[in-house]
Amino acid sequence: MYGRNELIARYIKLRTGKTRTRKQVSSHIQVLARRKARELQAMCKVSSHIQVLAKRTSREIQKQFKVGQDQSAKDKALQSMAAMSSAQIVSATALQNKAAAAAFGLPPLGVPSAPIRHAYGTAQAPLWQPGLTQAGSSIDIKPCSGAAAHPYAPVTSMVANFYNSIKPFSGAPPQPYAPVASTVGDYATSVTPQSIAPSGEGRSIGTRKLRLVEFQAFLEHQRENDNYSKHLFVHLGSNATYSDHVLEAIDVRQIYDKFPEKKGGLKDLYDKGPPEAFYLVKFWADLNTTLSEDTSAFYGVSSLYESMEDMTISCSTKVCSFGKQVVEKVENEFPRFENNRYMYRINRSPMCEYMINFIHKLKHLPEKYMMNSVLENFTILQVVSNRDTHETLLCIAFVFEVSTSEHGAQHHIYRLVKD
Repeated sequence: MYGRNELIARYIKLRTGKTRTRKQVSSHIQVLARRKARELQAMCKVSSHIQVLAKRTSREIQKQFKVGQDQSAKDKALQSMAAMSSAQIVSATALQNKAAAAAFGLPPLGVPSAPIRHAYGTAQAPLWQPGLTQAGSSIDIKPCSGAAAHPYAPVTSMVANFYNSIKPFSGAPPQPYAPVASTVGDYATSVTPQSIAPSGEGRSIGTRKLRLVEFQAFLEHQRENDNYSKHLFVHLGSNATYSDHVLEAIDVRQIYDKFPEKKGGLKDLYDKGPPEAFYLVKFWADLNTTLSEDTSAFYGVSSLYESMEDMTISCSTKVCSFGKQVVEKVENEFPRFENNRYMYRINRSPMCEYMINFIHKLKHLPEKYMMNSVLENFTILQVVSNRDTHETLLCIAFVFEVSTSEHGAQHHIYRLVKD
Protein backbone atom coordinates (compact mmCIF):
# COMPACT_ATOMS: atom_id res chain seq x y z
CA MET A 1 0.00 0.00 0.00
CA TYR A 2 1.16 3.54 -0.76
CA GLY A 3 0.72 6.57 1.45
CA ARG A 4 -0.53 9.92 0.24
CA ASN A 5 2.93 11.40 -0.32
CA GLU A 6 4.15 8.28 -2.15
CA LEU A 7 1.18 8.44 -4.53
CA ILE A 8 1.86 12.11 -5.23
CA ALA A 9 5.53 11.27 -5.91
CA ARG A 10 4.45 8.57 -8.40
CA TYR A 11 2.20 11.07 -10.14
CA ILE A 12 4.99 13.65 -10.44
CA LYS A 13 7.37 11.03 -11.89
CA LEU A 14 4.94 9.94 -14.59
CA ARG A 15 3.74 13.41 -15.50
CA THR A 16 7.04 15.29 -15.46
CA GLY A 17 9.75 12.62 -15.46
CA LYS A 18 11.23 14.17 -12.32
CA THR A 19 11.93 12.18 -9.17
CA ARG A 20 10.61 13.50 -5.86
CA THR A 21 10.86 11.65 -2.55
CA ARG A 22 7.93 11.49 -0.20
CA LYS A 23 9.82 13.74 2.22
CA GLN A 24 10.13 16.40 -0.48
CA VAL A 25 6.41 16.08 -1.20
CA SER A 26 5.62 16.40 2.51
CA SER A 27 7.83 19.48 2.80
CA HIS A 28 6.13 21.09 -0.20
CA ILE A 29 2.68 20.46 1.27
CA GLN A 30 3.80 22.05 4.55
CA VAL A 31 4.94 25.13 2.61
CA LEU A 32 1.54 25.31 0.95
CA ALA A 33 -0.15 24.92 4.34
CA ARG A 34 1.78 27.89 5.72
CA ARG A 35 0.91 29.90 2.63
CA LYS A 36 -2.77 29.06 3.11
CA ALA A 37 -2.54 30.13 6.78
CA ARG A 38 -1.09 33.49 5.73
CA GLU A 39 -3.95 33.97 3.24
CA LEU A 40 -6.50 33.28 5.98
CA GLN A 41 -4.75 35.76 8.27
CA ALA A 42 -4.89 38.37 5.51
CA MET A 43 -8.63 37.75 5.11
CA CYS A 44 -9.07 38.19 8.89
CA LYS A 45 -7.23 41.52 8.68
CA VAL A 46 -9.63 42.67 5.95
CA SER A 47 -12.59 41.69 8.14
CA SER A 48 -11.07 43.56 11.08
CA HIS A 49 -10.60 46.63 8.89
CA ILE A 50 -14.28 46.60 7.95
CA GLN A 51 -15.21 46.54 11.63
CA VAL A 52 -12.96 49.56 12.27
CA LEU A 53 -14.70 51.45 9.46
CA ALA A 54 -18.08 50.61 10.95
CA LYS A 55 -17.07 51.97 14.37
CA ARG A 56 -15.64 55.09 12.75
CA THR A 57 -18.91 55.60 10.89
CA SER A 58 -20.86 55.28 14.12
CA ARG A 59 -18.72 57.95 15.75
CA GLU A 60 -19.19 60.27 12.77
CA ILE A 61 -22.98 59.89 12.98
CA GLN A 62 -22.91 60.65 16.67
CA LYS A 63 -20.81 63.76 15.98
CA GLN A 64 -23.29 64.98 13.37
CA PHE A 65 -26.12 64.63 15.84
CA LYS A 66 -24.25 66.79 18.38
CA VAL A 67 -24.12 69.76 15.96
CA GLY A 68 -27.36 71.76 15.61
CA GLN A 69 -29.51 69.23 17.52
CA ASP A 70 -31.17 69.77 20.83
CA GLN A 71 -30.59 67.32 23.65
CA SER A 72 -33.96 65.58 23.27
CA ALA A 73 -33.46 64.87 19.56
CA LYS A 74 -29.96 63.60 20.24
CA ASP A 75 -31.19 61.23 22.96
CA LYS A 76 -33.90 59.94 20.63
CA ALA A 77 -31.39 59.32 17.86
CA LEU A 78 -29.00 57.51 20.19
CA GLN A 79 -31.84 55.31 21.46
CA SER A 80 -32.72 54.48 17.86
CA MET A 81 -29.11 53.56 17.12
CA ALA A 82 -28.94 51.37 20.22
CA ALA A 83 -31.80 49.29 18.83
CA MET A 84 -30.05 48.77 15.48
CA SER A 85 -27.72 45.91 14.67
CA SER A 86 -24.19 46.54 13.48
CA ALA A 87 -25.16 45.39 9.96
CA GLN A 88 -28.02 47.92 9.86
CA ILE A 89 -25.70 50.69 10.98
CA VAL A 90 -23.23 49.88 8.22
CA SER A 91 -26.03 49.69 5.62
CA ALA A 92 -27.50 53.01 6.71
CA THR A 93 -24.20 54.79 6.12
CA ALA A 94 -23.09 52.97 2.96
CA LEU A 95 -23.39 56.02 0.73
CA GLN A 96 -21.32 58.14 3.09
CA ASN A 97 -18.47 55.66 3.07
CA LYS A 98 -18.14 54.85 -0.63
CA ALA A 99 -15.07 57.05 -0.96
CA ALA A 100 -13.39 55.57 2.11
CA ALA A 101 -14.07 52.01 0.99
CA ALA A 102 -12.79 52.69 -2.53
CA ALA A 103 -9.58 54.09 -1.11
CA PHE A 104 -8.88 50.74 0.52
CA GLY A 105 -9.90 48.71 -2.53
CA LEU A 106 -12.98 47.34 -0.73
CA PRO A 107 -16.60 47.08 -1.88
CA PRO A 108 -18.97 49.70 -0.42
CA LEU A 109 -20.02 48.88 3.12
CA GLY A 110 -23.33 47.10 3.28
CA VAL A 111 -23.05 45.88 -0.34
CA PRO A 112 -22.38 42.12 -0.65
CA SER A 113 -18.94 41.49 -2.04
CA ALA A 114 -18.19 39.02 -4.84
CA PRO A 115 -18.37 35.38 -3.71
CA ILE A 116 -15.06 33.85 -2.65
CA ARG A 117 -13.81 31.27 -5.13
CA HIS A 118 -12.58 28.19 -3.32
CA ALA A 119 -9.51 26.36 -4.57
CA TYR A 120 -11.03 23.00 -3.82
CA GLY A 121 -13.71 21.38 -5.97
CA THR A 122 -16.88 23.44 -6.32
CA ALA A 123 -19.19 24.38 -9.13
CA GLN A 124 -17.15 27.56 -9.63
CA ALA A 125 -13.71 25.97 -9.71
CA PRO A 126 -13.16 22.24 -10.35
CA LEU A 127 -10.48 20.47 -8.38
CA TRP A 128 -8.46 19.45 -11.44
CA GLN A 129 -7.57 21.96 -14.12
CA PRO A 130 -8.59 21.02 -17.70
CA GLY A 131 -5.76 19.14 -19.39
CA LEU A 132 -4.14 18.16 -16.05
CA THR A 133 -5.51 14.71 -15.37
CA GLN A 134 -3.74 12.05 -13.39
CA ALA A 135 -2.60 9.89 -16.20
CA GLY A 136 0.01 8.26 -14.02
CA SER A 137 -2.10 7.56 -10.95
CA SER A 138 -3.69 4.23 -10.20
CA ILE A 139 -6.59 6.00 -8.50
CA ASP A 140 -9.55 7.11 -10.63
CA ILE A 141 -10.15 10.62 -9.29
CA LYS A 142 -13.14 12.44 -10.78
CA PRO A 143 -13.76 16.19 -10.59
CA CYS A 144 -15.74 17.11 -7.46
CA SER A 145 -19.37 17.99 -8.13
CA GLY A 146 -20.74 19.05 -4.72
CA ALA A 147 -21.16 22.72 -3.91
CA ALA A 148 -20.89 22.34 -0.12
CA ALA A 149 -17.47 22.54 1.50
CA HIS A 150 -16.02 19.20 2.53
CA PRO A 151 -14.66 18.83 6.10
CA TYR A 152 -11.23 18.24 4.62
CA ALA A 153 -11.50 21.07 2.09
CA PRO A 154 -8.34 22.93 3.27
CA VAL A 155 -6.21 19.79 2.83
CA THR A 156 -7.80 19.13 -0.57
CA SER A 157 -7.10 22.72 -1.53
CA MET A 158 -3.41 22.38 -0.67
CA VAL A 159 -3.03 19.15 -2.64
CA ALA A 160 -4.87 20.68 -5.60
CA ASN A 161 -2.57 23.70 -5.52
CA PHE A 162 0.38 21.33 -5.31
CA TYR A 163 -0.78 19.52 -8.48
CA ASN A 164 -1.52 22.80 -10.23
CA SER A 165 2.02 24.00 -9.52
CA ILE A 166 3.40 21.07 -11.53
CA LYS A 167 3.25 21.61 -15.25
CA PRO A 168 3.22 18.47 -17.41
CA PHE A 169 6.50 18.09 -19.26
CA SER A 170 7.95 21.50 -18.35
CA GLY A 171 4.73 23.47 -18.64
CA ALA A 172 3.14 22.18 -21.85
CA PRO A 173 3.20 19.45 -24.45
CA PRO A 174 6.44 19.46 -26.40
CA GLN A 175 6.81 21.85 -29.27
CA PRO A 176 5.82 20.37 -32.63
CA TYR A 177 8.48 18.21 -34.16
CA ALA A 178 9.97 19.14 -37.48
CA PRO A 179 8.00 17.58 -40.33
CA VAL A 180 9.22 14.16 -41.25
CA ALA A 181 10.13 13.99 -44.92
CA SER A 182 8.87 10.47 -45.31
CA THR A 183 5.51 8.82 -44.84
CA VAL A 184 4.72 5.17 -44.53
CA GLY A 185 3.72 5.05 -48.17
CA ASP A 186 6.79 6.70 -49.74
CA TYR A 187 9.54 5.96 -47.24
CA ALA A 188 11.57 3.84 -49.64
CA THR A 189 12.06 6.74 -52.05
CA SER A 190 13.08 9.40 -49.55
CA VAL A 191 15.40 7.70 -47.05
CA THR A 192 19.10 7.31 -47.68
CA PRO A 193 21.35 4.74 -46.01
CA GLN A 194 23.06 7.53 -44.05
CA SER A 195 19.79 8.71 -42.50
CA ILE A 196 19.50 5.61 -40.32
CA ALA A 197 22.48 5.09 -38.06
CA PRO A 198 23.32 4.23 -34.45
CA SER A 199 22.97 7.98 -33.73
CA GLY A 200 19.30 7.38 -32.94
CA GLU A 201 20.05 4.72 -30.35
CA GLY A 202 18.81 5.83 -26.92
CA ARG A 203 17.04 8.80 -28.53
CA SER A 204 14.23 7.02 -30.37
CA ILE A 205 12.17 3.85 -30.16
CA GLY A 206 14.37 0.96 -31.23
CA THR A 207 17.00 -1.64 -30.45
CA ARG A 208 19.84 -3.21 -32.41
CA LYS A 209 17.35 -5.64 -33.95
CA LEU A 210 14.34 -3.46 -34.78
CA ARG A 211 13.50 0.25 -34.85
CA LEU A 212 10.21 2.09 -35.21
CA VAL A 213 10.48 4.58 -38.07
CA GLU A 214 6.94 5.97 -38.13
CA PHE A 215 3.54 5.45 -36.54
CA GLN A 216 0.24 7.21 -37.24
CA ALA A 217 -3.49 6.82 -36.63
CA PHE A 218 -5.68 8.80 -39.00
CA LEU A 219 -9.08 9.57 -40.51
CA GLU A 220 -9.34 9.79 -44.28
CA HIS A 221 -12.26 11.30 -46.19
CA GLN A 222 -12.88 10.83 -49.90
CA ARG A 223 -13.89 14.03 -51.65
CA GLU A 224 -14.83 14.93 -55.17
CA ASN A 225 -12.65 13.89 -58.11
CA ASP A 226 -11.12 11.03 -56.07
CA ASN A 227 -9.34 13.50 -53.79
CA TYR A 228 -8.67 12.53 -50.17
CA SER A 229 -8.30 14.61 -47.02
CA LYS A 230 -6.33 13.10 -44.14
CA HIS A 231 -6.46 14.02 -40.46
CA LEU A 232 -3.83 12.61 -38.05
CA PHE A 233 -5.14 11.73 -34.59
CA VAL A 234 -1.62 10.79 -33.48
CA HIS A 235 1.70 10.77 -35.30
CA LEU A 236 5.18 9.64 -34.32
CA GLY A 237 8.14 10.10 -36.64
CA SER A 238 11.65 8.95 -35.81
CA ASN A 239 14.46 11.14 -37.10
CA ALA A 240 16.70 11.30 -34.00
CA THR A 241 20.34 12.40 -34.25
CA TYR A 242 23.30 12.73 -31.90
CA SER A 243 22.20 16.28 -31.07
CA ASP A 244 18.89 15.06 -29.57
CA HIS A 245 18.56 14.42 -25.87
CA VAL A 246 18.71 10.87 -24.55
CA LEU A 247 15.23 9.64 -23.66
CA GLU A 248 14.08 10.10 -20.06
CA ALA A 249 13.47 6.98 -18.00
CA ILE A 250 10.36 5.99 -16.03
CA ASP A 251 10.02 3.03 -13.67
CA VAL A 252 7.87 0.45 -15.44
CA ARG A 253 6.27 -0.54 -12.14
CA GLN A 254 4.47 2.79 -12.01
CA ILE A 255 2.26 1.81 -14.95
CA TYR A 256 1.77 -1.92 -14.28
CA ASP A 257 -1.80 -1.26 -13.16
CA LYS A 258 -2.65 0.41 -16.49
CA PHE A 259 -2.19 -2.85 -18.41
CA PRO A 260 -3.22 -6.51 -18.06
CA GLU A 261 -1.43 -8.40 -15.30
CA LYS A 262 -1.97 -11.90 -16.64
CA LYS A 263 0.34 -13.75 -19.02
CA GLY A 264 1.26 -11.56 -21.95
CA GLY A 265 0.75 -8.37 -19.94
CA LEU A 266 3.32 -5.63 -19.45
CA LYS A 267 4.75 -7.07 -16.23
CA ASP A 268 5.14 -10.56 -17.68
CA LEU A 269 6.76 -9.23 -20.85
CA TYR A 270 9.20 -6.98 -18.99
CA ASP A 271 10.30 -9.82 -16.73
CA LYS A 272 11.19 -11.82 -19.85
CA GLY A 273 13.02 -8.87 -21.44
CA PRO A 274 15.06 -7.55 -23.05
CA PRO A 275 14.62 -4.33 -21.01
CA GLU A 276 15.99 -2.07 -23.76
CA ALA A 277 12.96 -2.96 -25.93
CA PHE A 278 10.38 -1.29 -23.66
CA TYR A 279 9.09 2.27 -24.15
CA LEU A 280 6.30 4.57 -23.01
CA VAL A 281 4.76 7.12 -25.39
CA LYS A 282 2.53 9.93 -24.15
CA PHE A 283 0.32 11.19 -26.99
CA TRP A 284 -1.59 14.44 -27.11
CA ALA A 285 -4.22 13.35 -29.64
CA ASP A 286 -5.65 15.86 -32.11
CA LEU A 287 -9.46 15.58 -32.15
CA ASN A 288 -9.95 18.90 -33.89
CA THR A 289 -11.81 17.46 -36.86
CA THR A 290 -15.35 16.70 -37.94
CA LEU A 291 -16.24 13.04 -37.49
CA SER A 292 -18.57 11.54 -40.05
CA GLU A 293 -20.70 8.43 -40.20
CA ASP A 294 -20.25 8.41 -43.96
CA THR A 295 -19.12 5.08 -45.37
CA SER A 296 -16.42 6.88 -47.36
CA ALA A 297 -14.62 7.79 -44.10
CA PHE A 298 -11.70 5.46 -43.40
CA TYR A 299 -10.16 5.06 -39.94
CA GLY A 300 -6.73 3.49 -40.18
CA VAL A 301 -3.35 2.90 -38.57
CA SER A 302 -0.01 2.75 -40.40
CA SER A 303 3.39 1.86 -39.03
CA LEU A 304 6.87 1.32 -40.43
CA TYR A 305 9.78 -0.61 -38.91
CA GLU A 306 13.31 -1.33 -40.08
CA SER A 307 15.88 -3.98 -39.25
CA MET A 308 19.21 -5.35 -40.43
CA GLU A 309 17.87 -8.91 -40.01
CA ASP A 310 15.65 -10.91 -42.34
CA MET A 311 12.72 -12.21 -40.28
CA THR A 312 8.94 -12.20 -40.10
CA ILE A 313 7.49 -9.98 -37.40
CA SER A 314 4.23 -10.32 -35.51
CA CYS A 315 2.59 -7.10 -34.27
CA SER A 316 0.06 -7.44 -31.43
CA THR A 317 -2.00 -4.36 -30.46
CA LYS A 318 -4.06 -4.59 -27.25
CA VAL A 319 -6.62 -1.93 -26.35
CA CYS A 320 -7.07 -1.72 -22.56
CA SER A 321 -9.65 -0.05 -20.35
CA PHE A 322 -9.09 0.24 -16.58
CA GLY A 323 -6.12 -2.11 -16.95
CA LYS A 324 -8.18 -4.85 -18.63
CA GLN A 325 -7.79 -5.98 -22.23
CA VAL A 326 -10.81 -5.10 -24.38
CA VAL A 327 -9.72 -6.12 -27.86
CA GLU A 328 -6.53 -7.39 -29.53
CA LYS A 329 -5.38 -7.27 -33.14
CA VAL A 330 -2.48 -9.40 -34.42
CA GLU A 331 -0.79 -8.78 -37.79
CA ASN A 332 2.14 -10.57 -39.43
CA GLU A 333 4.45 -8.73 -41.79
CA PHE A 334 7.17 -9.99 -44.12
CA PRO A 335 10.32 -7.97 -44.88
CA ARG A 336 11.13 -5.99 -48.01
CA PHE A 337 14.80 -5.33 -48.71
CA GLU A 338 15.25 -1.61 -49.42
CA ASN A 339 18.30 0.67 -49.08
CA ASN A 340 20.47 -2.07 -47.57
CA ARG A 341 18.00 -2.90 -44.80
CA TYR A 342 14.77 -4.82 -44.27
CA MET A 343 11.61 -2.73 -44.08
CA TYR A 344 8.36 -3.84 -42.43
CA ARG A 345 5.43 -1.72 -43.61
CA ILE A 346 1.97 -2.20 -42.06
CA ASN A 347 0.08 0.26 -44.24
CA ARG A 348 -3.53 1.45 -43.81
CA SER A 349 -4.56 -1.20 -41.34
CA PRO A 350 -8.28 -0.61 -40.57
CA MET A 351 -9.21 0.42 -37.03
CA CYS A 352 -11.49 -1.97 -35.19
CA GLU A 353 -15.11 -1.03 -34.57
CA TYR A 354 -14.46 -0.60 -30.84
CA MET A 355 -11.85 2.11 -31.48
CA ILE A 356 -14.05 3.97 -33.99
CA ASN A 357 -16.99 4.03 -31.56
CA PHE A 358 -14.67 5.12 -28.74
CA ILE A 359 -13.37 8.09 -30.77
CA HIS A 360 -16.93 9.18 -31.63
CA LYS A 361 -18.12 9.02 -28.02
CA LEU A 362 -15.00 10.83 -26.82
CA LYS A 363 -15.48 13.59 -29.39
CA HIS A 364 -19.07 14.17 -28.22
CA LEU A 365 -18.00 15.05 -24.66
CA PRO A 366 -18.50 18.80 -24.15
CA GLU A 367 -15.25 19.63 -22.31
CA LYS A 368 -11.62 18.60 -22.80
CA TYR A 369 -11.15 17.84 -19.11
CA MET A 370 -13.96 15.28 -19.42
CA MET A 371 -12.18 13.70 -22.37
CA ASN A 372 -8.94 13.54 -20.39
CA SER A 373 -10.76 11.98 -17.46
CA VAL A 374 -11.91 9.17 -19.77
CA LEU A 375 -8.49 8.81 -21.42
CA GLU A 376 -6.90 8.49 -17.99
CA ASN A 377 -8.09 4.88 -17.92
CA PHE A 378 -7.57 4.13 -21.63
CA THR A 379 -4.24 2.65 -22.78
CA ILE A 380 -2.80 0.66 -25.68
CA LEU A 381 -0.01 -1.93 -25.53
CA GLN A 382 1.78 -2.79 -28.77
CA VAL A 383 4.18 -5.72 -28.85
CA VAL A 384 6.32 -6.51 -31.90
CA SER A 385 7.99 -9.92 -31.79
CA ASN A 386 9.81 -12.40 -34.03
CA ARG A 387 7.05 -14.67 -35.30
CA ASP A 388 9.28 -17.76 -35.38
CA THR A 389 11.27 -17.37 -32.15
CA HIS A 390 8.66 -15.34 -30.17
CA GLU A 391 11.43 -13.00 -29.03
CA THR A 392 10.16 -9.54 -28.00
CA LEU A 393 11.66 -6.96 -30.37
CA LEU A 394 9.73 -3.88 -29.23
CA CYS A 395 7.08 -3.22 -26.58
CA ILE A 396 5.43 0.21 -26.59
CA ALA A 397 2.91 1.39 -23.97
CA PHE A 398 0.69 4.27 -25.14
CA VAL A 399 -1.14 6.71 -22.85
CA PHE A 400 -3.23 9.64 -24.05
CA GLU A 401 -4.54 13.14 -23.45
CA VAL A 402 -6.34 15.56 -25.76
CA SER A 403 -4.18 18.13 -27.50
CA THR A 404 -4.94 21.80 -26.84
CA SER A 405 -2.25 23.02 -29.22
CA GLU A 406 -2.91 24.62 -32.57
CA HIS A 407 -0.04 22.53 -33.96
CA GLY A 408 -2.04 19.29 -33.80
CA ALA A 409 -0.92 15.94 -32.42
CA GLN A 410 2.22 15.81 -30.26
CA HIS A 411 4.08 13.19 -28.27
CA HIS A 412 6.80 12.50 -25.72
CA ILE A 413 8.84 9.27 -25.49
CA TYR A 414 10.25 7.59 -22.37
CA ARG A 415 12.35 4.50 -21.73
CA LEU A 416 10.83 1.99 -19.32
CA VAL A 417 13.28 0.81 -16.69
CA LYS A 418 13.16 -0.98 -13.35
CA ASP A 419 15.31 0.91 -10.83
